[in-house]
Amino acid sequence: MHLSVTSPRTRQRGFSLVEVMVALVICAVGLLGLAKMESLALSSTSVANSRSLAAIEASSMAAAMHTNPGYWAAGKAPATIIVSAANNFSTARTCVVVPANYCSPDEMRQYDLQQWAIALAAVLPGYLSTISCSTTGFPVTCTIQIQWTENAVAVSSKQNQIGTLAAPTYVLYVQP
Repeated sequence: MHLSVTSPRTRQRGFSLVEVMVALVICAVGLLGLAKMESLALSSTSVANSRSLAAIEASSMAAAMHTNPGYWAAGKAPATIIVSAANNFSTARTCVVVPANYCSPDEMRQYDLQQWAIALAAVLPGYLSTISCSTTGFPVTCTIQIQWTENAVAVSSKQNQIGTLAAPTYVLYVQP
């Protein structure tokens, strides 16, 4: 007959305090990682939103350029036009499609730039836009470039230093 004697020391029930603390530390590190991933995902969504709005606004200006070939396609545009909060063409004459309020191609360009500046200010904070057109050659080609400031979460501590995050830029090439 075989007798087995179990002493109270060899029998264990439950968890020790050290095991519980190790498990809590592992869970806390995992939850911190999840929180960081969530903040990066939200920041990336914000960045993507700004970039898509910049693309829509650049396409809007390209459409306005296509509807005014008397100015843009004729090569009358200066080499560079700056559109910003400081230079928003606020003195442009209102152009609407009625014979009594006819606008010349240049007045229509100023009105389009004014409306575009208002739209840019509403969706992209701290924007600076440059429209550059070739002054020689046919057909005329233009570049619409939009820069803006955005709040982004830095991935590394090196990016977090002031001045390392460059302003995002969207560029669209147009042939009016």
